[in-house]
Amino acid sequence: MALQSSIIKIEGTIDDFTFYKSKDGYRVRRKTGVSAERIEKDPAFKRTRENGKEFGHLTKTGAVLRKAVLDLSKHISDATLIPRVVKSLAAIKNLDTTSNRGDRTVAVGLATSEGKDLLKGFDFNSVAPLQAVVRTEIELDTATGTITLDNFDAEHQLAYPEGATHVRFRAGFLNLDFATGEAALEVSDEVETPLVEGATTVTMAPAGVPTGSGNQLYLLLVAFYQELNGKQYALSNGAYNSLSIIEVL
Repeated sequence: MALQSSIIKIEGTIDDFTFYKSKDGYRVRRKTGVSAERIEKDPAFKRTRENGKEFGHLTKTGAVLRKAVLDLSKHISDATLIPRVVKSLAAIKNLDTTSNRGDRTVAVGLATSEGKDLLKGFDFNSVAPLQAVVRTEIELDTATGTITLDNFDAEHQLAYPEGATHVRFRAGFLNLDFATGEAALEVSDEVETPLVEGATTVTMAPAGVPTGSGNQLYLLLVAFYQELNGKQYALSNGAYNSLSIIEVL
């Protein structure tokens, strides 16, 4: 970086030089950026190309997952969801030990038990992780996707936000082929219960078994509402609602 000594002061770019004004006076510097063409072709940037290809795969796969569960996740509000999904999928992709660098995929990583364990328990709302919200055993029938909370006492076994008067539960059974992006989701009807003392059994049965191949993901949504003058309103735009992947097969 150098000072301009000419009587005529220039601001702008000429060839490979940029002229600009700083607090210390008029300066000039040479452009040093690497062109996209060089990154694409230069052998020195092979690792950069490989990393970029895998990152593109992660963002695309993350979008597929988020779209596949939109019927449930639309009740969730979390600004950190997209980067957290990508981070989780990156860890799963790293379990692909058969593909060449740059070609590793989430689908291959999920073929391992370790990969499934990494996706199991993923919370779509970091503010309301399911384990902190539902304080009782969650029973799952993997053949049908039915989720049951047996002898459930909402007042004592649920961490709910101030102002909430009711909770609604919903189960999701998703078939997602991470290799092709094909997805099918079946959901249960909402099961509502007031936030009062007293045990009950909550059963959420998806409408059917989703078609397709790939991995089976089982999800549980917990959404809070406030009743006012006989009408229920979503509480805080879903900021305290919980959605989690409770099992992956």
